[in-house]
This record gives sequence, C-alpha cells and structure tokens, in this order.
Amino acid sequence: MAVGYLDVLRARHAARLLAGTLVGRLPNGTAHIALVLFTRAEGGSYTLAGALAAVYGLATAVGQPLLGRAVDLYGQPRVQLPAAVLSALAMSLLALTGLGSLPQAAVAVAVAGLATPPLEGGLRALWPSVLEREDRVHRAYALDAVAQEVMFTVGPLLVTALVALWSPAAALLVVNAVGVLGALSVVLSEPSRTWRSAPREAHWLGALRSPGLRVLLGAFFFVGLALGSITVAGVAYADDHGREAVYGWLMAALGLGALIGGLGYGARRWAAPPERQLRVIVALLALGYLPLALTPPVPAMTALAALAGVFLAPAIACSFIVVDRHAPRGTVTEAFSWLVTTFGVGAAAGTAAAGPAVELGSTAWSFGVAGAGGAAALAVLLATGRVLAAPRRTPGAAVKSENDRNGAVEPGFSTAPEA
Repeated sequence: MAVGYLDVLRARHAARLLAGTLVGRLPNGTAHIALVLFTRAEGGSYTLAGALAAVYGLATAVGQPLLGRAVDLYGQPRVQLPAAVLSALAMSLLALTGLGSLPQAAVAVAVAGLATPPLEGGLRALWPSVLEREDRVHRAYALDAVAQEVMFTVGPLLVTALVALWSPAAALLVVNAVGVLGALSVVLSEPSRTWRSAPREAHWLGALRSPGLRVLLGAFFFVGLALGSITVAGVAYADDHGREAVYGWLMAALGLGALIGGLGYGARRWAAPPERQLRVIVALLALGYLPLALTPPVPAMTALAALAGVFLAPAIACSFIVVDRHAPRGTVTEAFSWLVTTFGVGAAAGTAAAGPAVELGSTAWSFGVAGAGGAAALAVLLATGRVLAAPRRTPGAAVKSENDRNGAVEPGFSTAPEA
C-alpha cells in the first residue's frame, strides 16, 4: 500500500502541490466550525451561526464554478492568489469588527465565500501533467481525499486550540493568513504557472452540460449535507456532555475512519466501473451515518464516528474519477469546482438545518439530518443509474491522441514526458 503512495509523492512537485493546496484550503475547510465558535463567543445563537455558515457556503457555491471557469480560461496564478487574498481580507474584517452590525458581518462572510480560490479543482487539474499515468492519477485522487479528511480533522482541532489559547477572532485571522501562504506556494510552482486547459467548446452551461456530472452533483449535495450537519451536531453533543474536548474526539475519530478507508480504497485496482463502485460506497456511507442519531455515551459515540468516516474518503475519491470520466473537454477545473460547490452548498444546508434541529428537537435530531442526507444521496444514485453509467468519455487512446494534436492535457492521462 505505502509503495504506491510513495510513488505518487516522489513525483516532482507532487508533495509541494498537495501540501500547499491543503494549507490553502484550510480557511474553507474550517470556516463552518470557526463561524459557529465565533458566533457563540459573540453571544449569537446556534441558528445565527448556522445562518452565517449558510451564507458562506452559498457564496462559495457561486464563486467556485465562476472562478474555476476563469482558471480554465486564464490560468491558475492570475485567479487563485488574488482570490485567496480577497477572501482572507473579508474574513479578517469579520474577526476585527464582530457581530455588532449583522448586515456588515453577513457581507464580509459572503465576500469571503465568494472569493474562496478553487484550489481543489486546480490541484486535480494539475495531477495528470505531474503524475503522467492514469493509475497514479487515480491513486493521487485517493490520497487527495484522505488528505482532505485529515485537514477536516486537524483543521477544527487547530481552530479550537487557537480559540483556547487566544480567541475565536484570532483563530479566524491566523487560519486565513496561513491559507494565503498555501495558495502562494501553489501558484508559484512550475506546474501551476505553466498549466493550460484543453480547448473547450463554447457553451453557456460549461461543465454542466454533462448529464452524468449533474447527477453526481445532485448526489454529493446530500453527502455534503450529511457531513455539514455533523459539524453542528458534534458541538451540541459536546455541550450535552459538558466537555469541549469531546468535539475534538468525534472529529478525530471521523478523520481516522476516513484515513483508513481512503488509503485502503486507493491501494488497489477495482474491476467494477467507478459509477457502480460509487453506488456501493454511498450505500455503506449512509448506513454508517444512521447510528449516530442514537447518541450513545462518548466512547461508543466515538467508535460510531470512526465507522461513519470509513466510507467518506472512498466516496470522495471515487467521485473524482467519475468527474474525470464525465467532464466535457476543456472544463476540468470548472467541473471539479462544481463538485466542490455542491458539496459545500450541501454542507452549508446541513449546518443550517442542524442548528434548528438542536434547538427545536435534540442533538439526536441533528445527527438524524446526517442519516437522512446519506440516504438521499443513495436514492439519487439509484434513481439515475442509467445516466451515470454512460460516461461522456473514458480516458483512452482516442482522446489522448487529440490532446497530442492540441498540446493540451485532460484529466486521467498526460502527454508529458517521463520526469
């Protein structure tokens, strides 16, 4: 298992791009919990915290595909770094001015979300030119998904540590400053500076003209909803048990499960088509979320969180391959950004729904939102199986030869020489 991943990380620029992208995505990966903790510290309710998180998520949903399309058209450095700086400045304004003026706070959060750089989509667009072989690219998708889950674990722990040492406002400032440094590291790298998207067909829908991609996005809205609800539900569960550290244990367990599942998924080749794999993985993911609504004592709850995380990273990694197979030519960054967008919108919706669920019902109700999200994602995949089973293309010789003629790189393969 380790040999395959070391092969990916030993490729020139790979480790730097992965690390820089993860650091650059830290503000986005921690925004929901940071906003919850900041709002609560300022005297706001869970509902207000959920509303601000929803504003951020919806703004990110608007910004990601637009910025992703801009990257496809103009390259990465001219879009990624200015966006990262603007997003950090907007979140810093919120941290320094607080919630005294709710309209101003909402605008700051909206700008921060709107300007969130599409680093995730950018990294997945770079993998083919850096790794050169389809099997290495698919393994990198799994490694990327695992690293993302580690970030979603370490990020909230970092935020809670900064809150404990200083304040929620300081946590917002530090995390966003670090995020700009990560984006800077990526855009200064050679692959980012030289990458160009393949020629694209002019179409107002862009990547969304692919029916298979639209189906995938619909399913992953509900996967995001499930994960987003766990953020608020975990905080409420920790409050119920009178210990803030409980939240960290739950998130760490969720991340550990994702780490194990993602590494195992990427370590081997799978015979079934990715679309069929995805249905099975999402079914297991939904089954893992349902028992969380039982809210047992902390040791059992931590074990259930680890189990729930096992199939999350494989689901994300498999979705990257499906995007690869269904994205229209020349829309790679935009297509991956749409996946980030729908996942983020789902997470924001889950966060917004879990807040009132806690206040109107109980912590168990908020975890029930996660179970419902997993079940809905599976229902979408089952109901649209025929659409998703017909990829627009499969990476192969015909498309590769067209890339050779155009000098462009598509996801899943590369025309670059061996390093």
